[in-house]
Amino acid sequence: MAEIKGYNMPDELYYHEEHSWARVEGTKVTVGMTDMFQKEAGDIVFIDLPEEEDEVEQGEVCGKIQSRKWIGKLVAPVSGEIVEINEDLEDDTTFINSDPYGEGWILVIEAEEEDGLASELGNLIHGDAVEDFIEREVKRAEEEREKG
Repeated sequence: MAEIKGYNMPDELYYHEEHSWARVEGTKVTVGMTDMFQKEAGDIVFIDLPEEEDEVEQGEVCGKIQSRKWIGKLVAPVSGEIVEINEDLEDDTTFINSDPYGEGWILVIEAEEEDGLASELGNLIHGDAVEDFIEREVKRAEEEREKG
């Protein structure tokens, strides 16, 4: 697991610039929110999730995640059909904070086809680009705090 500036960013995952992550197994894509998102948000108190069988497009807002500080967007990192929702989060949203890449997963998307999925994964942040992404986000967060 790669640690970048104090945030855990597992190497095998793909990241959307809105801080959702994607774990790809064939055409099934598990989605959650990054460690950086949960640390910046603070304690997650509510999550508004889409329904199973909903169709989502890459980059589409498909849910809301509320902390005591603000409301964040859950953005679909890939297109497809939502085939599973983590119902445990309805009872305990703190899994997003305590285990963002494990018990804190949010939903599973069944991508339509591997070719389409492969091209969409190319739009996400992965590998060496993750470090640059986190450095930019840390800088942006610091600038926001200075303005605030």
